[in-house]
Amino acid sequence: MIQIGLVGNPNSGKSSLFNALTGLDQKVGNFPGVTVDKKTGRCSLGDGLEARIIDLPGTYSLYPRRGDEWVTYKVLMGQDKEVMPDMLVLLADASNLKRNLLFVSQIIDLKIPVVVALTMMDMARSKGINIDIDGLERELGVPVVAVNPRKNKGIPSLLKIMAATAKQQYKAPLRDFIPNQELNLRAVAEVKELVSGLSDYKAIHYLINHEHFSLSTDLQQKVEKAETDNLFNPTKTQAEEILQRYSRIKSIMQQTVSEPDPLQKSLFTEKLDNILLHRVWGYVILLAVLFLLFQSVFLIATYPMDAIEWAFGSFGQWVGNILPEAWWSDLLINGLIAGLSGILVFVPQIMILFGLITILEDTGYMARISFLTDKLMRKVGLNGKSVMPMISAFACAVPAIMSARNIENTKERLLTILVTPLMSCSARLPVFTILIALVVPQKMVWGVIGLQGLVMMGLYLLGIVMAMLVSYIAKWFIRIQEKSFFILELPMYRAPRWKNIFTTMIQKAKIFVFDAGKVIMIISLLLWALSSYGPEERMEKVSEEYAVLKQQQPDRITELNREEGAARLANSYAGILGKSIEPVITPLGYDWKIGIALITSFAAREVFVGTMATLYSVGEGDDGSGLLLRQKMQQARHADGSRVYTLATGLSLMVFYVLAMQCMSTLAVVKRETRSWKWPIIQLVYMTVLAYLMSWIVYNLAS
Repeated sequence: MIQIGLVGNPNSGKSSLFNALTGLDQKVGNFPGVTVDKKTGRCSLGDGLEARIIDLPGTYSLYPRRGDEWVTYKVLMGQDKEVMPDMLVLLADASNLKRNLLFVSQIIDLKIPVVVALTMMDMARSKGINIDIDGLERELGVPVVAVNPRKNKGIPSLLKIMAATAKQQYKAPLRDFIPNQELNLRAVAEVKELVSGLSDYKAIHYLINHEHFSLSTDLQQKVEKAETDNLFNPTKTQAEEILQRYSRIKSIMQQTVSEPDPLQKSLFTEKLDNILLHRVWGYVILLAVLFLLFQSVFLIATYPMDAIEWAFGSFGQWVGNILPEAWWSDLLINGLIAGLSGILVFVPQIMILFGLITILEDTGYMARISFLTDKLMRKVGLNGKSVMPMISAFACAVPAIMSARNIENTKERLLTILVTPLMSCSARLPVFTILIALVVPQKMVWGVIGLQGLVMMGLYLLGIVMAMLVSYIAKWFIRIQEKSFFILELPMYRAPRWKNIFTTMIQKAKIFVFDAGKVIMIISLLLWALSSYGPEERMEKVSEEYAVLKQQQPDRITELNREEGAARLANSYAGILGKSIEPVITPLGYDWKIGIALITSFAAREVFVGTMATLYSVGEGDDGSGLLLRQKMQQARHADGSRVYTLATGLSLMVFYVLAMQCMSTLAVVKRETRSWKWPIIQLVYMTVLAYLMSWIVYNLAS
């Protein structure tokens, strides 16, 4: 089994080639110590050769600036002990060959066996660019093959050359792409004596970046001494190298590539960009696209989500009918089955959201979204790539946080993850709907706008404003000094690759189910235990009381069963916890029943409605519209006879649900993405405190 690294500039077609070579035989993990995707897959090269393909993050050159570029750089420098490729497949965009050849030339000088795969040949032809592949191969000294992974063209030829390279039939050229500067020869020689097996060019990188390498203290000191003794200047060396490389690249381009006069042809991409990046219409189109994206996730996912809930509900009911009444059957139905339902119900949203995002990426519009929004986002500590996770969170924060991985800057990515749950997700909608119907009158403002709809819009806007404010404040406290570079290539517009889209959808769903799902299941079982058990004497007293009532009133068995369920919940550990926090939540206008709902809805915010239905003994008699539940909540009274659900309480509760972190799925995903419990705990604390303070202010202003 040989290891093959897949490298290239961003947008050069790496993901498409990786999918074409490996199909669905892929695994997604993380590179050691960082939250950068490590995609690996198996591929047969023929002649009995099996290969492990590693898709390395895209990078423009061997001078890294971003976290994902450092991952690729350390692999190429031999500093990642888990990923040690035997050879490289280097993708180069034929439609933008001059820029891509810089990275190609640097890789060649590392003296690692390499095959150059030319992609985007169709784009090059559409620009009137003709490439002499044989001449290019002769000039570079390494095999070059044209491929189109989107249409599976050139893949057999590539596999054949990969196999030949693996058998050492093709070797790295003896001469360097550019000669070493005389100033560096002595320093390079000393480093090569210290570290065996280095090429001249790799030795230069040891001199420039040895502080970032995992070297022994003694070796670090010796490399540092070689640098200082020989007056090695990293900045000057890099500048001279780039100039020399582009000088040689210009010569190669003149001999092997024919290009038309750039003024002769106005490309379709340029014409479309004049509209999509317009200072006015660009933002209008962007808002329309994001609105359609959000509505599509919300509406399309409704049907499979309802189907999953119905299937698990029916399965749970069937299991309940065939199993005896016992603690273990209750654990199976309300713990395991309900917990599994709580995991799988998010899968349609995750798959649809990532499918739509992949379409935007494949077509080239995602880069335009980042470009348009960068100026606004940068003012609050984020960047243009933060807008997609934040907008996606209106559907669900779980896939939105997962999609923040395309933000290279660590600080900006972390800020995006921290504020994304403040967007009002679809799980909050049932809570908003019932509370607005309960406390906000049905009347028109200015004769055309419904007051209830206005309040709903205000809740969504509150989440956006608070996210921006929190990010602006948090950027001063997060001590990550990584420089922020917003280097963005606007790729050509292309048709989406449907195979790539479906592969991505499946991968993201698997990551969520098998990683975040474990934490969700544990918390589901914990909440079941808290809601099902309480002090023995209390629970026995409830059982005895309702056993007598059932004997006395046999015609009210169904109603009494619901009341008993509510009484048992009130006396469970969750109920006791709800009553114990009543003094804390009373200043917000809440009673102990709302306290229980705040605790149980930590499993998922929409559980608020189900918890209220249980506490107010609303069962199958409800018509499904929530009318009976609203009536009972409307009649609810405090001990002093005052109404529980006043306008002030309703608004306070809605604000609490906008700002509070009440979603264990989100916390589980944040833990996975940050590889630490530190940030989910900070997120839980700051959002709870913020929700409490804002709810208290709203309650007192509205009272």
